[in-house]
Amino acid sequence: MKAKWAQIIIIWALVAAETLILVIGFSDESQNVEASFGAVLAGSIATVSLLQLFKNNAEGFVRKLVYVGGGSYLILAVATAYLFLKG
Repeated sequence: MKAKWAQIIIIWALVAAETLILVIGFSDESQNVEASFGAVLAGSIATVSLLQLFKNNAEGFVRKLVYVGGGSYLILAVATAYLFLKG
């Protein structure tokens, strides 16, 4: 069970790091940052799907997708709220 959570937390950390890079890097162009958030979310779901494909075991796959997708969505929602409040 710990290995499953480790994989999920690593993907969340990568999403958070990429989100911070995007927010800091494109601080003047907020529309470009928000447009790229969709790609970050799709990348996190694709990553967990790809890791599951190489693992060749369907046990817990939907749960991982929900946790990774939900956590990534929450991270990106917080970043979007920050950009909205920042102006």
